[in-house]
Amino acid sequence: MTNRRRALQILATGLAAVLLLVGCTGRGVAEGTEVTVAVRAPFSSYNGNTSYGSTPANSSVITATNSRFFAYDERSELVPDESFGTVRVDSEEPLTVTYTIADGVTWSDGVPVDAADLLLAWAANSGVLNTPGFDDGPFLDVDTQQYTDDFPADVVFFDGSSGDGLELVTSTPEIGDGGRSITLVYDEYFVDWRLVFEVGVAAHAVAGEALGVDDPDAAKRAIVDAVQDADGQGLARISRFWNSGFNVTQDPPDPALLVGTGPYTLAESDPERTILEANPNYRGANAPTYERVVLRYIGDPLEAVAALADGSVDVVAPQATADVAAALNAIEGVTVESGFDATHERLDLQVANGRNETFDDPLVRTAFLKTIPRQQIVDELVAPVHADAQVRSSHVFLPGTDDDAQAAQRNGSADFGRPDVALAKRLLRQAGAVAPEVCILFDPANPRRVSEFELIQSAAAQAGFRVTDCSSPTWQELLGLPGEYDASLYALRASNLAVTAARASFASTGGVNNTSFYSNPEVDALLAELRRETDAAEQTRLLAEIDRLVWADSAGMPLYQFPSITAFRTGVTGVTPSPLAAGVLWNVWDWTPA
Repeated sequence: MTNRRRALQILATGLAAVLLLVGCTGRGVAEGTEVTVAVRAPFSSYNGNTSYGSTPANSSVITATNSRFFAYDERSELVPDESFGTVRVDSEEPLTVTYTIADGVTWSDGVPVDAADLLLAWAANSGVLNTPGFDDGPFLDVDTQQYTDDFPADVVFFDGSSGDGLELVTSTPEIGDGGRSITLVYDEYFVDWRLVFEVGVAAHAVAGEALGVDDPDAAKRAIVDAVQDADGQGLARISRFWNSGFNVTQDPPDPALLVGTGPYTLAESDPERTILEANPNYRGANAPTYERVVLRYIGDPLEAVAALADGSVDVVAPQATADVAAALNAIEGVTVESGFDATHERLDLQVANGRNETFDDPLVRTAFLKTIPRQQIVDELVAPVHADAQVRSSHVFLPGTDDDAQAAQRNGSADFGRPDVALAKRLLRQAGAVAPEVCILFDPANPRRVSEFELIQSAAAQAGFRVTDCSSPTWQELLGLPGEYDASLYALRASNLAVTAARASFASTGGVNNTSFYSNPEVDALLAELRRETDAAEQTRLLAEIDRLVWADSAGMPLYQFPSITAFRTGVTGVTPSPLAAGVLWNVWDWTPA
């Protein structure tokens, strides 16, 4: 797959005496304070817009160290940060949006943030300047999923977020406001325009390494010239470094590259921990109190809980299991908050290119889904963590919303509410399928997913299916590869409430999460219509129809929403879980020592 988006998850933890230092922001950084957070996965890239860097682990660090035009709060409402910059809609026909950096905003090294940074973000994430037809797949290292050294030096290829909507801005944006703004003109209206554009990495840092230009002003001019002139040679060097230059290898990352615009800076990172420090050049609305934030990598959930219990970490948000919940509730002096996040578990079927071609026939797909014990999975694996856990009924609507409740009555999900072995057998006879094999791909290191597999294997066997084990430690790299498996168990995480998010999973082409080769022309047409629709009621109608069609095609099913659990010592205040956040650091600037 050329667009390798994947979802991991993380957490974080420290504490100390308080000496208040009042800064220019009007809030105080408490000298000597430190909070330590247990996280599940190590930091691996400072460029979260690349396929390799797009992980919750990286996103969490980048959120703490960079500002953005729009961000979600704890109520999942999208709010602007005008202390960083303003956004103005100049026209809706064509959609024209101007982004302007606020006066005095700088990178953590003191270099001003300006239009060069914005222009680089457009070039990298629109894909407009990429060499047509280039396939980056042959140049991916199978083990590391990073680009190999033989990546062509003469190709322009930004491995950015193209396909999210910014590709509709095909004309080079104009620079204005004395070099502090750019104006994006969309070829067609795109309803989720607020979610597709942020600054990203620093232009002067990229040009310094890619083009060998040390002076920050000259480096910025070099970026602007290369983009405006569509300079193939320069853009090839820029894109190559943009793709891989911010990845963390065995060597410590170059501090000159790790500049940010947010309340914290990335001070240190090694295989065991990452250290964030308060940014002395930050002048925005999210000024921090803790001087240092230490992220310790603890992959085992119960080990993270033990670290909280012995005081070596202050904040944890481990994978929620019954054992973890019980262990956390047994610790004194700790606040435990449980809920649900925006991640949901899925069972997807390979409607084409499967290992055994079992699910090429929609009758066989339907038969298999009729055996899945969804309620049993929730009752045994999720409810012990969160008593309110329910089976997820919609492919597109979040549980608990009015839209989800209404969709569940009409989308056909009720037909799969309980296993129907007798019907599954009749469908298999009708299809002429005898003991069809279903090899399921999943993570063998995830205990809950192993249990899901075993429950599905046992239930499907009653109808005559032979469910076999295609699990692999490298399951993420195998997702979407032809001939590797017949079905997959994995989680999809929503980082926003984009109206057009369904496109990623169900579009025939350009669906970065469509790893099952699902294709329905009627769904494609509805998705295209949805990109332009501004009326909320009509958006809901279109999504509900997409939901119904996907259920009718028996391409897979949602299982449940992930329970979440966050615990922190009483000495830390301000820790607030947010469903859409990649980990607990989303508001780390609001954390204070009690």
